[in-house]
Amino acid sequence: MNGHANGHTNGHSNGHANGHANGYTNGHSNGHTNGHTNGHTNGHANGVAKYKNPSLQVTEDHQIKLVDAPIEEPGRGEVILQVKCSGICGSDMHLWKSGRIGSLEVKGDCILGHEAAGIVLKCGEGVTTLKPGDRVGIEPQEPCEQCFLCMEGRYNLCDNVKFSGIWPDNGTIQRFKRHPAKWLYKIPDNLTYSEGALLEPLSVILHGINGANVRLGRPALICGAGPIGLVALAAARASGAHPLVITDIDAGRLEFAKEFVPHCQTYHVNTKLSPEENAKQIRKLYGDDEYSQPASVMECTGVESSVCTAAFSVRRGGTLMVIGVGRPVMNNIPFMHLSLAEIDLKFINRYRDTWPAAIQCLSGEVMNLNKLVTHKFPLEKAIEAFELAADSSNLSIKIHIVDEVNGTL
Repeated sequence: MNGHANGHTNGHSNGHANGHANGYTNGHSNGHTNGHTNGHTNGHANGVAKYKNPSLQVTEDHQIKLVDAPIEEPGRGEVILQVKCSGICGSDMHLWKSGRIGSLEVKGDCILGHEAAGIVLKCGEGVTTLKPGDRVGIEPQEPCEQCFLCMEGRYNLCDNVKFSGIWPDNGTIQRFKRHPAKWLYKIPDNLTYSEGALLEPLSVILHGINGANVRLGRPALICGAGPIGLVALAAARASGAHPLVITDIDAGRLEFAKEFVPHCQTYHVNTKLSPEENAKQIRKLYGDDEYSQPASVMECTGVESSVCTAAFSVRRGGTLMVIGVGRPVMNNIPFMHLSLAEIDLKFINRYRDTWPAAIQCLSGEVMNLNKLVTHKFPLEKAIEAFELAADSSNLSIKIHIVDEVNGTL
């Protein structure tokens, strides 16, 4: 999710260390134990197996717990689905560790998660577009459809939106979820549930790249090699942008980026240099003249120093699209530089009308994002998945929580 309901952080801003070597694990072989530490009341090990609807919940006092949640009935226009795969996003980590994202606070127990895909189990009255057994990607926002922004089609800016995983609206890290049929999209047989869950972060980038002026044969820069930055890199490559450079402070993430998109160049940000000095080094990778510099920059960290570096890197008259989110206030943005160079500074908040295009991108093999999923955990071990995501000593790009159980209501 992006925008102030978001926190798609790129991971490099909080000091992910390099030292993973080839430690991409599928599960929890790094020794994370089940149901341990800081008071997690997850009911392990015997209790979870008895849960009808296991769910990963965050509490107001910054704890996470595995709880047997109530199974709801679908209302008019709604369905009950089994969530088969749900990704962990940086925003989920913010809600756990900080209890808020901007003005959005955790004021009570709430099921986390919003990057997901599943299978329809039951349809409520009036649902005609879906039937039990349909495999679907989940758009996690439910706008009011009454305000002027919704009427204009800019429903991602709706001030009364309900967003899965943002209190008080429960998210996708549970077995059975009630969701409006309107915001579910059938996925073809050649897409896995894991790929269905990747439609959400891809949607962030599809919305961002639309305004970033990324074009065939034009240079582009990606700031941040976390999950969103890597999706941006893949999307820019698929859009034909070239040369492509991606930056990060973590050498391990840059190594991953180079393997993921071999035609890109990488720049290891020197934290001892100023943003302007780092930008000068980045610019050398493109060429000596102004025309060769990146016409489009997608900033995917939300870190102030990175935003400033991006501002000094983009060519005169170019576009800087800030996709990452960070502090509520940034005081050091180089205003006069942006103004004198007529750099178009833009922002996004989440996405709108992106799931159909995202499905086409993956099902048509325009892009393949599967390498981003470095770890998978069963739903019953969702707490371990979150603990791994919080562990900066392990490189995790995208962690998926999967439910292999054949759920029945």
